[in-house]
Amino acid sequence: MIVRTRFAPSPTGYLHIGGLRTALYAYLIAKQNNGQFVLRIEDTDQKRTVDGGIENIVRSLEWAGVLPDEGVKMGKNDEIVQMGDFGPYIQSQRLEVYKKYINELLLKDSVYYCFCTQERLEELRNYQQKNKLPTGYDGFCRKLDKNDVKNRVESGENYVIRLKMPKDGESVFTDLIRGEVSFKNELIDDQVLIKVDGFPTYHFAVVVDDHLMGITHVIRGEEWLSSTPKHLQIYKNFGWETPKFAHLPLLLNPDKSKLSKRQGDVAVEDYIKKGYLPQAIINFVAFLGWNPGGEQEIYSMEELVKEFKFERINKSGAVFNLEKLAWYNQQYIKNLKSEDLVDVCVPWLIEAGLVTGKEDRKWTASLIGLEKERITTLDELAESLKFVFSLPEYNAPSLVWKKGTPAEVKEILPRLIKFLNTIGIQDWNKEKMQSLMGDWIVQSGFSNGSVLWPMRVSLSGQQNSPGPYEIAEVLGKEESIRRLEIALDKLGD
Repeated sequence: MIVRTRFAPSPTGYLHIGGLRTALYAYLIAKQNNGQFVLRIEDTDQKRTVDGGIENIVRSLEWAGVLPDEGVKMGKNDEIVQMGDFGPYIQSQRLEVYKKYINELLLKDSVYYCFCTQERLEELRNYQQKNKLPTGYDGFCRKLDKNDVKNRVESGENYVIRLKMPKDGESVFTDLIRGEVSFKNELIDDQVLIKVDGFPTYHFAVVVDDHLMGITHVIRGEEWLSSTPKHLQIYKNFGWETPKFAHLPLLLNPDKSKLSKRQGDVAVEDYIKKGYLPQAIINFVAFLGWNPGGEQEIYSMEELVKEFKFERINKSGAVFNLEKLAWYNQQYIKNLKSEDLVDVCVPWLIEAGLVTGKEDRKWTASLIGLEKERITTLDELAESLKFVFSLPEYNAPSLVWKKGTPAEVKEILPRLIKFLNTIGIQDWNKEKMQSLMGDWIVQSGFSNGSVLWPMRVSLSGQQNSPGPYEIAEVLGKEESIRRLEIALDKLGD
């Protein structure tokens, strides 16, 4: 059996972070088994579809490195294209397919026309709620005379088509995460399969498409668990083999409520804009409900493919911990190679107006290196580096180290400036400066703190900043000495 998985989002907005997790798990299972990962767009709910929704989903997945082997993708001209032998992969383009298969179920008497108005359905729901009864369709039209049904359809009366669920026994299936699951059929609604507008509902389209596209593993959120019996019944009505199902636990806020926009960002786009690296997001999302065991926390995509197993997914909800995400991002930023870090960071610095992108890459790498160990997201970078381009205002007392005195600083700074003037441009780098200054500090009888503290504050205008040698290298000799002279002026006579 060739393993084929799919991710089938609705283009109703930006890609949800939970959707990315679903896509990732489906991708990992496909890759682990040398199978195919399919991206299909489920846009049968036309009222909720938004312009640009498909493009955002595709771009977000590409950014994260979760690339489909088949289905929808971005073309060369930045337009949506489809690839593969089972298309179309956008459901609104498959209406003739659904029409063919719903007619087949009508002939089998597995579904029925329902003419109930919205008013009747609303009254029914209110009655059920008032009397504390299970809510759901009561099967009123299931018992209509066939000739009456035919006449009403031919006369143009509005209708939907509903699934005939058995009203006795149980629907039982094995979930790859939860084990055996069962539902009493009497509690399962006769689901609408074709809406008044002729479009299929999710429940019908998903079964038809998964079958025709050869999907072997259906991986989705646990909110669809209770719908699975309806889907199994449709498979049974057609005589089709059912795929394997895996229903993922919910994503939760720290207070254990369902992850929602009301309590924070939920779209992948939000995290892209804040400067999270795709590797960090993927690593973090992979661990939302899954744990491989052991102490390792940093996993490449290749390692995730190798280690991922359904058996290691928890049944309970997974808490979306932003502190942990920040930790992951910080680790990836720290561990990026210098060249890669420059490529990632320069667009952020250009947007902030700090650089043009034409600067020497070695200097740019040194500039970024000043804050590489200190930032957690890329959107913090520009703000933290502003001091390099414009010296912030600071007060003279901040130049004094611990138990030192202004008088001591006034004595040290002129001698430090004089010494720095003796260092040649060829030696103006952090390694050489650290060696030369280290010797000079000892020979002068100063302590490291009494020299390096005022030097660092002078160069950065901040009490919390990178080290003085690193800053001096980036600023260059002329600007470094100029800033030390400004500091000396602040101390006065």
